[in-house]
Amino acid sequence: MSVTAGESGQGAASGGNGAALLATHGVRKSYPKADGDQLLVLDDVNLSVRPHEIVGLLGRSGSGKSTLLRIISGLEPQSGGAVEFQGRPVQGPVPGIAMVFQTFALFPWLTVLENVELGLSALGVPRAERQKKALAAIDLVGLDGYESAFPKELSGGMRQRVGFARALVVSPTLLLMDEPFSALDVLTAETLRTDFIDLWTEGRAATNAVVIVTHNIEEAVAFCDRVLVFSNNPGRIAAEIPIPLRHPRDRQSAPFQDLVERIYTTLTERRRVPGGPKSPAGIGERLPRVSANKISGLMEALANPEFKGRADLPDLARDLQLDVDELFPILEALELLGFAQTKDGDVALTQAGHAYVDAGLLRRKVIFAEQLRRCVPLANRIIRVLEERRQHRAPKSRFLEELEDYLPTEEAERVLDAIIAWGRFAELFSFDMNSGELSLENPGAEEH
Repeated sequence: MSVTAGESGQGAASGGNGAALLATHGVRKSYPKADGDQLLVLDDVNLSVRPHEIVGLLGRSGSGKSTLLRIISGLEPQSGGAVEFQGRPVQGPVPGIAMVFQTFALFPWLTVLENVELGLSALGVPRAERQKKALAAIDLVGLDGYESAFPKELSGGMRQRVGFARALVVSPTLLLMDEPFSALDVLTAETLRTDFIDLWTEGRAATNAVVIVTHNIEEAVAFCDRVLVFSNNPGRIAAEIPIPLRHPRDRQSAPFQDLVERIYTTLTERRRVPGGPKSPAGIGERLPRVSANKISGLMEALANPEFKGRADLPDLARDLQLDVDELFPILEALELLGFAQTKDGDVALTQAGHAYVDAGLLRRKVIFAEQLRRCVPLANRIIRVLEERRQHRAPKSRFLEELEDYLPTEEAERVLDAIIAWGRFAELFSFDMNSGELSLENPGAEEH
């Protein structure tokens, strides 16, 4: 049975039949901040992983997916809740769980064989048996002949294969993978994904279950049996989407594309996060840190003849080769500024968006300024404060302190940096990095 956050109110997610290999119960994680408060990264995460399934954790950066993986592995303690592996509490690294990292994490002074042997050595496996198993794992991932090579001699894809061999050589019951393909080029990543799925479907992967963190929606549908969609600030399981497709999966098939569309729709419904409840007139609303150039670029892409102002998000992401972390902040900015609307996995330019695309550079700045003042209360707040001051200047710290009443310090800094970048592009106000002051001076006024 599958349970979503809406059904339980706790963000629960469960697998299929049979006893769970892994279960988390109300897992919570927070980190202390410089001001003495706590930054809540994960909250009330409940999930289970059962034998013979691949579970994907999908969401934006900052939703705590990698942190959860480290907690599950025992590399990092949770702040609250519990983690159980094979019915026993996880209170540190435990046998039976291995991890493949995003970066290759190889020791450069060790050969391929020696890197793969490391886990077995830590378990006290005798040398002869250790070497035999390591050679078999190297052969399994297609690196036969490179046993004596050093990491610097290998391509990125080959180094990641060593990472897979090092994890699989200990025959883990549960394999954790933290964006294992994201550091690779597109073709290499696709080859490595296909090779791993072949090992999995043929029963040669030497593991009983997999949990993978990803930002790539098509990768999640191609790879996983279930996808858990995470929300941000703090990270929670917002939805669970089963992937009932047999391997190998045809990415062009209607069922595959329907699942991709469903995940995009789920993410667009859940990505906006309001500011603090005390925030007057919405000045504490979280803003995506996206440049005006990227905002303009996405609008121009939407306006091109292929899309004509409206696009299916999977098609747009595929055409621009953007993953969740790259596409969704720009979409968020477009919607926040009133340049586009998203609904049911589609995005469409608004009248303001079309006007912006059709305008020249100077007129674009005027339209951007109008939308910024119309749609983002913080922009008006900054302008009003500057207008009220005799010299029309104010330190950045003055606005940061106000935002910190509604947002965590780090988030307040990101929001203020975002609005300063947008305000400068729109020529609503200026910012002097040396003095740390905002002002109503417009350095480009004489040129216009």
